[in-house]
Amino acid sequence: MSVIISLPTPLQRYAAGQPEVTVEAATVGEALKALTESTPALAQHLFDAKGNVRSYVNVYLGDEDTRYLQGNDTQVSSGDRLVIVPSIAGG
Repeated sequence: MSVIISLPTPLQRYAAGQPEVTVEAATVGEALKALTESTPALAQHLFDAKGNVRSYVNVYLGDEDTRYLQGNDTQVSSGDRLVIVPSIAGG
């Protein structure tokens, strides 16, 4: 199933400047894996050393944070859009 992944501006440079990438996947985890296989420079910004999505990286399916669904096991359908949103901290 074709899934569109929208990338925030700071991560687009690791994906040849693309604001979004289309991948084939059945779950969020498969989509993120396919994304980093096609754009390997993104991997270190999305995943920690154990292969888990970094704590400051939020992945949304529609308006839902996938952490509150089934995380990487969340099913996706053809045409779905995943949006990667890094947390921003400051003070």
